Amino acid sequence: MDTSWISLPRSTIEYKRRLDEFLDYIFYIEGKNGQISCPCIDCGNQIWVDREEARTHLLCEGFIKGYTIFPLNSKPCDTPMLDAEDDMQGLVHDAFHGFGENRLESKIETQNEGRIMPNTTTKKFYEVLEDAKKELYPGCKKFSVLSFIIRLYHGKCVGKCSDKGFSLMLDTVREAFPDASIPKSLYEVRKIIRELGLSYDKIDACPNDCMLYWKENINKTKCDTCHTSRYKTSEDSKDESTTPSSEKKIAAKVLRYFPLIPRLQRLFMSSKTAAYMRWHEESRTKDGYLRYPADTPAWKTFDFKYPDFACESRNVRLGLATDGFNPYRTMSVSHSTWHVVLMPYNLPPWMCMQQPYFFLSLLIPGPSAPGNNIDVYMEPLVAELKELWDINGVETYDASKNSNFQMRASLLWTISDFPAYANLSGWSTKGELSCPSCHRHTKAQRLTHSKKYCFMGHRRYLSCDHYFRKDKKSFDGTEEQERQPRGLTGSEVLDELHGFEIKFGKLVKSNPNLPFNWKKRSIFFELPYWKDNLLRHNLDVMHIEKNVCDNII
Repeated sequence: MDTSWISLPRSTIEYKRRLDEFLDYIFYIEGKNGQISCPCIDCGNQIWVDREEARTHLLCEGFIKGYTIFPLNSKPCDTPMLDAEDDMQGLVHDAFHGFGENRLESKIETQNEGRIMPNTTTKKFYEVLEDAKKELYPGCKKFSVLSFIIRLYHGKCVGKCSDKGFSLMLDTVREAFPDASIPKSLYEVRKIIRELGLSYDKIDACPNDCMLYWKENINKTKCDTCHTSRYKTSEDSKDESTTPSSEKKIAAKVLRYFPLIPRLQRLFMSSKTAAYMRWHEESRTKDGYLRYPADTPAWKTFDFKYPDFACESRNVRLGLATDGFNPYRTMSVSHSTWHVVLMPYNLPPWMCMQQPYFFLSLLIPGPSAPGNNIDVYMEPLVAELKELWDINGVETYDASKNSNFQMRASLLWTISDFPAYANLSGWSTKGELSCPSCHRHTKAQRLTHSKKYCFMGHRRYLSCDHYFRKDKKSFDGTEEQERQPRGLTGSEVLDELHGFEIKFGKLVKSNPNLPFNWKKRSIFFELPYWKDNLLRHNLDVMHIEKNVCDNII
């Protein structure tokens, strides 16, 4: 089929006519359930929609770049555009990468000869593979046990169904289909899903945000700083020593950590996604215009300073965003749970900011925000980022090239609102020196009656011959003669904070000896390259638009 019509203006009659022909074909091939994976720029072949919604998306947004339409006279089996549920065995092989057909056959033969027993990973692989092959009930051709569980659990997550409601639904379905192999409980469903990988780790934390119980502290029962118990105490016993040994101990606070390395490796397990991970180097338009983070001085400076990292286009560039939210959907409850999200900038712009490619890294429980103590919870992530920066990297399989390579990753910058900026950078965004760009050169004036600071000196950022600089009447009655202040480099930040001992915890008083407006040295400076990053922290667009632009208008 001629695909030139995809590039036609979407308002033309020809584009609309060819679009209807395409939808007729694609719904004949894929749309047996009345939905297809939408190939528009926003959905990126990741979201299932009905025909009317797909037509609206493709008229408004257009097709994703590089989308291929297969001939109308081809047979349905010739097209690779299949439902995800139809390739459960492929999904299992991806999840247990390294267990190829040859390796499986050799393990089966060896096991049958009685020489060795399969290891734990192999046993799990066999079990999950069996679920992928097993029919949901005798004669069922549409679903395997694994595909049914995945679709059902996906519906629970997207539809925000409660655990109790999902368990009741499982009971009803199992009674209606007694011959079907349906799990008996939500716990069994999650156990099967967990075997596919991408699970998370639970790390106990001090309820006062002083420390994590991991690595060398994993066996401790009390905090080294505030001496608070690691576990909750029962109502009958306020002292942990009087708690019966048979009683299960419940951690007072638990951090959920989602390991980054397997999630990055999963991007390269799909041949399509793996090819897109090189887009920033191989397919990006390089004409000097700023269209993408790879066009920025921050990215180019990083490549110049670390050419060994830049020479491999598959090395991952990451951004980090964080903020607090109330999980209870009500403003009357004061509760703040913080999440840390990573996104890979290797992907093209129509993919990297889509939900399927956001990596939830940390889930920090409430009820109060961690504030400056967020560095305590960042420790597992920073440790993994340091491992990913190592010159040897992490061995990763690239499905698009059918070969292994040593994957490395770097964190380019953070993205947050202004209060979270202080938590991540260590520079307080309150008080007389609250501007992180002006630093010690911030011009602040305290208003007598409101007892708040207002900030002047904006004219310093204008060109030297700008007429605003000499305009006394319209401003504060003075001429502006100063030049724009220079931002601090990472090395200068380290010099200012050198020799200071930083302690964390809600019960720990702030470090009063730190210079200027510093509250701590950011944990990101433990990354060897962080001090060389040209732009370490960003403010998100939404808050700037709503808090500044809307107010001005």
